[in-house]
Amino acid sequence: MLRINQLKLPVGHSREELAERVKKLLRCKETPRITIVRRSIDARKKPRLYFNYILNVQVADQQEVYRRCDKSQVLLWEEKTYQFPAADYKGKKRPVIIGTGPAGLFCGYMLAEAGFCPILLERGKPVEERTGDVERFWETGKLNPESNVQFGEGGAGTFSDGKLNTLVKDKYGRNREVLSLFVKAGAPEEILYDHKPHIGTDVLCRVVSNLRKAILDKGGEVRFGAKVTDFEIEKGQISGVVINGKERLGAEYVILAPGHSARDTFSVLYEKGVAMEPKAFAVGLRVEHPQKMINFSQYGKTATAAEEEILGSAAYKVTAKAADGRGVYSFCMCPGGYVVNASSEPGRLAVNGMSFSKRDGENANSAVIVSVTPKDYGGSHPLAGVEFQRRLEEKAFEIGKGSIPVERYGSFRAGVTGNRDCKSFGDGFKLPDDFAPCIKGKWSYQPVHQILPQPLNVAFVEGMEQFGKIIKGFNDENVLIEGVESRTSSPVRILRDERMQASVKGLYPCGEGAGYAGGITSAAMDGIRVAEEVAGHIMESEN
Repeated sequence: MLRINQLKLPVGHSREELAERVKKLLRCKETPRITIVRRSIDARKKPRLYFNYILNVQVADQQEVYRRCDKSQVLLWEEKTYQFPAADYKGKKRPVIIGTGPAGLFCGYMLAEAGFCPILLERGKPVEERTGDVERFWETGKLNPESNVQFGEGGAGTFSDGKLNTLVKDKYGRNREVLSLFVKAGAPEEILYDHKPHIGTDVLCRVVSNLRKAILDKGGEVRFGAKVTDFEIEKGQISGVVINGKERLGAEYVILAPGHSARDTFSVLYEKGVAMEPKAFAVGLRVEHPQKMINFSQYGKTATAAEEEILGSAAYKVTAKAADGRGVYSFCMCPGGYVVNASSEPGRLAVNGMSFSKRDGENANSAVIVSVTPKDYGGSHPLAGVEFQRRLEEKAFEIGKGSIPVERYGSFRAGVTGNRDCKSFGDGFKLPDDFAPCIKGKWSYQPVHQILPQPLNVAFVEGMEQFGKIIKGFNDENVLIEGVESRTSSPVRILRDERMQASVKGLYPCGEGAGYAGGITSAAMDGIRVAEEVAGHIMESEN
């Protein structure tokens, strides 16, 4: 196989034009078999836009073609495929998995595929029923604490943009395996090669359901409404879990993948003496801009209908450093998306961002978040970060009177800096006064600047002003600010050793909630990694 790097073609090119360019580069007459490995948008020469490709190519006389082609752009390539280290297990030891977010689902899928017949325990509902609970909450404000944006099949990522890009280095092929399994479960094939792949909430719900069905078909078991309320530990070894405060389930191998909002589970684990520590993370606020403004900034022009169909809604990523040294950056950017009420506890309010697969909403939104460390939590307890989150969410709930609080950036900035006269329109860009939010859930205009501690507010404003120099209009006074974004990642890490076990043997912390991932793909990859270790331990115990 040959690997072609940095092949560039104008946006809107045909498949035939791609094939002709490859033939010309390889100096061959036959039409090669082409597989797209990576495709990204090159907008460095705006308004001229290009796709930049990495390709795998198969030709009949590979050695001769390679001999005469340009070696600076073409390499001999051997594609490596992922291989799970166990198969056809016939024993009777069944691992138990707590949580059916991406970490739990992919861990369960791999173990089921290998014959281990895992038992997955989910405190919430199947994704089909969960969707109804979430929509009712957005319409009525009535929260189901066990079935919401945070809890239920698919985890918190189900009601998000479904972004699948990750910065995790992957020399073992787990990333490709995750994407391939998503496609097998119904995701679009483009996620295998797009530089910033995404699925969208509407498609992701169907994909999650199909993953569950695959686990069942392979001998696994998935139980809903099965909240783990206690852990049985004997001589430093897990021996079972208690479900809903009454049912005991014996287990020698328990994968702990509850998600970053399972605060009650963290408390039980702490009381049981499971080693954990507070972890740095970030908090902030959602910001909304017109999607057309972001498209113009990123593409350098107003795209035609045909170009918009190809390019989709533009994304952005911005970073800054505040005067006090804190990092300020965009997070979970949702092109053409919605800000959603993502609360999971009564009397507390948290927001998140969500997009559907077409990303065709009027607004773009992202969280602009500020780094925090255990020094900000007001205590050294391992769960001090959880209490820090809760205080912010209680403040947001109070200020919004139970609905999402919204404030114009001009008002927000004046409330933070005390300067009521300051204005900035992003080098002449001006949002209309009637620029309105795209929100799922009840909302009202309220003083959002009263939610975060002042040092974080100041850092947020400094970041917004810097971002306005990068994207015109980013810091316009009519930009919408909504809060609070407190669930960016887990504020606690459950410690594990080199073979993925916690201080209690047989207990395997896994995924984002345990502090080892930061998004759908990295959580799924961690789930596969833990599945490998669990399978290895079970096989070793029986030899």
